[in-house]
Amino acid sequence: GLEEGAKNQFSTFSNFITTINQKKEGIGNRNSPTQLVIPNIKNGRDLPPLCLDVRQKQRMSMDTLPQEPKAPIPPEPSLPIRTKTVKDFQDDMEKSKASGDWKAVHNFYSTTFDSFLEINAAFKKDTNSPFNTIEDSGIDAEFVNVVYDALLNTPQDVQKSVLKGIINGLLQEWTGPRTKDDLRAYCILLQNPQFSNTSTYVIYAHLLRQIAALTEADHHFLVHWSKKISQKRFKQVVDRLLQFISLRLFPAKPEEFPPMVKCTWWIPSAAKVLALFNAANSLISPPIISYTDFYNSTLDHIDLMEEYHNWQCYGNSHRFSFCQYPFIISIAAKKVIIQRDSEQQMISIARQSLVDKVSRRQKPDMNMLFLNVKVRRTHLVSDSLDELARKKADLKKKLKVTFVGEAGLDMGGLTKEWFLLLIRQIFHPDYG
Repeated sequence: GLEEGAKNQFSTFSNFITTINQKKEGIGNRNSPTQLVIPNIKNGRDLPPLCLDVRQKQRMSMDTLPQEPKAPIPPEPSLPIRTKTVKDFQDDMEKSKASGDWKAVHNFYSTTFDSFLEINAAFKKDTNSPFNTIEDSGIDAEFVNVVYDALLNTPQDVQKSVLKGIINGLLQEWTGPRTKDDLRAYCILLQNPQFSNTSTYVIYAHLLRQIAALTEADHHFLVHWSKKISQKRFKQVVDRLLQFISLRLFPAKPEEFPPMVKCTWWIPSAAKVLALFNAANSLISPPIISYTDFYNSTLDHIDLMEEYHNWQCYGNSHRFSFCQYPFIISIAAKKVIIQRDSEQQMISIARQSLVDKVSRRQKPDMNMLFLNVKVRRTHLVSDSLDELARKKADLKKKLKVTFVGEAGLDMGGLTKEWFLLLIRQIFHPDYG
């Protein structure tokens, strides 16, 4: 499908899923712990717990994760020797632009991105050093940036060869824990600007899926390596992930993507990877980018209460919910969730009071549906505190305020006046 011409340059990568399925059938009964692609993480069920439930009192910092995986680290395979420097590459680009002969550039891109080993051979600072620490990823960031900046200005066949190589790398069979070279390759591939194009989303989704399914120890390395990425590149990756989630939720051309029912793991995988970058961002003071840059305003237009209900009922284990990743949800959306949840609790508590009254064969009255606060204007603060202390069981009911000795129905005005007077007195210097 790669040879159909410039018009359909990337669209035929939708065959990627079919290719993976055929490959999986081809390997039959091999006793490999990990197949061609990671196990199905439908709805995020099998994703390792990076973003903890916000309701938990105890939180785990990324720094508390082990720096080294407990599983034995497989030996690093020997890398091919590649000696091309940034200047060599830039010279090749200039010559190609001047002559129109892109053979040297095409060979470089098609070779470099053909496998994870080749990616490391090209972009690793020192092929003989393992770089097994969180402090230094061993990636030549300058070379990566130059190569990616030039990529979108190359002919289409060069760009297609890069995507073709990425598919080869993702389809390789893995027989054990990931090596640090694999993690380096994932870190480099995430920065590929081609993944801003929706026609590459099938490949991008599988890249995110594999990264999301890595162990917590591997995620620990990726988080610390990611915080070393420049601010510009860091924000580009975050924006790309947010765009991927938005366009999967509300595609401009639905026919571009596989049906949602067949790729329910797309959004959970992207959210998981986004959580890694949010963790990296929070490790640095000041942060690399503002926390608001992680907000996805598209989520303001989905059924937020369904997301909240899924999170309340299933937590982090069984069903994906954006509430598992609160850093993605904007302040406006959080306000809606909290307000509606409060209203639902008011109704639920009032209903329960009514049921209790009827079950005891007592005559119900309207006052039992409210939190009734009766106060004297001369003792506003003390009366208010006394009322709230005595009526703790009613605190989640709708508030109704009455001023002693004054006739009047609280249609909202008395409550506003009560709040105004109370706050004014509470913040008076005499109260300390």
